[in-house]
Amino acid sequence: MNAFRIALRVLRVDRRTRTSALLTAVGVTVATSLVLLLLGLPYAVDAREARTAWQQGAVTSEVAPEEAKALIKTSRDRAAGEIIERMDIALTQHGELPPPPGVDKFPGPGESLVSPALAELIDDQPASVVGERFGKVVGVIGSDGLRHDNQLFALVGQSPTGIGDANPINEFATPFGFADDELELLAGVGLVVLLVPSLVLVASAARLTATRREQRLAAFRLAGATPRQVVAMVVAELAIPTVVGVVLGVVVNPLVRWWASGVPWDGSEWYPADLATPTWLVVVAVVVLPLLVLGAAVLGLRRVVITPLGAVRSTPNKPLGAWRVLALPAALAAFWFAARSGESLAVVLIALAALIGSATVIGPWVTAVVGRGLVKSWRGPAGLLAGRRLHTDPKAAYRSSSGVVLAVFVGTMALTLLPTIEGAELAPRDPMFAASTLRTFTSAEHADDIVKQIDDRLKRYGQQERAVRLDEVVLTDSDGAEYGAVVGRCAEAAPVLGLSPQMCRNEPAVYGMPTRPKGIAAESGDQIKALPTNVPTADLPRPVALIDPELVPESVQPVSSIVAVATTDANRDPIRTAMVAGSAGNQVTSDQDLVLNGSNHLDELRRVTAIGIVIAGLLAGCSAAIATAGSVMDRRRTFGAMIAAGTQMSVLARTLRVEASLPAVIATFGAGLAGVFVGVMLLGLIDSPLELVLSPWLLAPVVVGVIVAVLAASVCGPALRRVRQEPLSDE
Repeated sequence: MNAFRIALRVLRVDRRTRTSALLTAVGVTVATSLVLLLLGLPYAVDAREARTAWQQGAVTSEVAPEEAKALIKTSRDRAAGEIIERMDIALTQHGELPPPPGVDKFPGPGESLVSPALAELIDDQPASVVGERFGKVVGVIGSDGLRHDNQLFALVGQSPTGIGDANPINEFATPFGFADDELELLAGVGLVVLLVPSLVLVASAARLTATRREQRLAAFRLAGATPRQVVAMVVAELAIPTVVGVVLGVVVNPLVRWWASGVPWDGSEWYPADLATPTWLVVVAVVVLPLLVLGAAVLGLRRVVITPLGAVRSTPNKPLGAWRVLALPAALAAFWFAARSGESLAVVLIALAALIGSATVIGPWVTAVVGRGLVKSWRGPAGLLAGRRLHTDPKAAYRSSSGVVLAVFVGTMALTLLPTIEGAELAPRDPMFAASTLRTFTSAEHADDIVKQIDDRLKRYGQQERAVRLDEVVLTDSDGAEYGAVVGRCAEAAPVLGLSPQMCRNEPAVYGMPTRPKGIAAESGDQIKALPTNVPTADLPRPVALIDPELVPESVQPVSSIVAVATTDANRDPIRTAMVAGSAGNQVTSDQDLVLNGSNHLDELRRVTAIGIVIAGLLAGCSAAIATAGSVMDRRRTFGAMIAAGTQMSVLARTLRVEASLPAVIATFGAGLAGVFVGVMLLGLIDSPLELVLSPWLLAPVVVGVIVAVLAASVCGPALRRVRQEPLSDE
């Protein structure tokens, strides 16, 4: 007996088997393409960062400034709502520095090389808004030195005396292993929560002909076929669409990579080649995925192999044990332990997969309980028939709900994580300054020169604002407690600190100290110099300590300074240009910038999460609809007999809708609670402590899950009409 030839013959003569094979191939194609994409994400990060390791300014060895071949400093800028990454470089006379990838020749002082996207931005904006920050553009950086063609990056030339505070290097960093823990976590979670609904879709498609296949194989067993031959027939029948699906998944993967390359992460899109999965992982996926599908099919043949006569007669299923209810608490406890114990990401993902798998254990038991309740409490024929089905065959009844349950779990988990991360990302980092104040940090010896250059540019741009120098010091009280403070005249500092000048006293004073100041030092640990007795003090509404310079002893020489300029929406870009150009590329930032950076990152998280939820929802809806239709086709003989006996179609349709939607609705609420729990546990994996934020949007996945379950149940009507139209002799 040739199992492969039998499988081909079945596909040729049985239309329903062909439909099942087609849907199985589609499901395996989706699963393969998603798995290859998600497996390749960590390697994509490494490939992208390898091209731009030199942009980070990291070096392979320390070097003294007097022996360095170049001085560099890196910073992040912002223009037109976009982040610009920048490196300032000053070549010395201590040897030739090899240029990094994408750079043919270093720019000289006052010159710059920019990325193609930044060159377009410079051309589109007035010089005072963007262009003058970088000097004269003398060339572009090649794509082999950029994260992506849309990256905004500038390499700006400086002189060794004009670059200010900088880092000495003798060579640029070579490509090194780069790990994006957040993306790896998202990829791992996505691999678990998207692979499972894909396999559920495959299983639902394979179940379209489950009853007919069982009867056919049982007939072979009763005719003398061995268990091994029966298993070979099923493997051959499912291997054909599975292998076709895997091959199509590998073929379609470049298109999936091309689509995914347009989804930005960490401020940049991807080259499609970055997302290519290593060959050895492709081989592993191509081998493992068919084994998962075929293994599940073989495990489902236990009744046919052991008791073929029972399969033919459709003997009733054994009641499910109450021990199943322990599966979910046990899986939750295991996940909690894995998340709290600081184990590796792989262990956490295995625990997450076990938690998801526990739903398939407890779900049928809950379905049986619901069915028993319907039988006891419902008085209409539809409820009694549906309850009988749920109680006698809960595994098959729950099968159509499993994908929806998983989608709700993923959605509530994501909506538990995002609002909490959002609250942390959008919190102002430095409440000392007004949110719109632009500031840069520098050494005290360079502060006056930077203020002068910034003011000269502000005058040239026609701006009224002027730069304010604030020196950083430490104030102490009588108990020796230290408070960070800045030195500056109150009337000049008030606008950049977000204060009203009317709050300033007419005499030199100390502002914002919670206790009376007694001493001052340039830095923490320095010798404390006494302040004048009975120094005037005043409270401030912001967490900032300010001291007028007249009260600072001459022996206290500040080491570090802050240069700040107050801005508005109308003049922020010209003032930023003046500060960046006047400080030779120092990092210029504001609280608004920090919030925008966090907002951009949250937009990326929301986008990735929304894509994952939509894909999981679509897969869940498709698998639910297919499983519901399959359950009708499996029982076409029963329904045909009931129709022939005079049962109304409306009663049967209502019965099918109840048995398809009710377990899903109940399980959906449980999945929502589990998703919140897992989301809280995943927050524990983040290093920085976060305050939990529970949004009303947590109910959205539950509501959507209920709607999807009801819509999936609506396919019962067409499937039932198909049963009515087909003659029972086909069976």
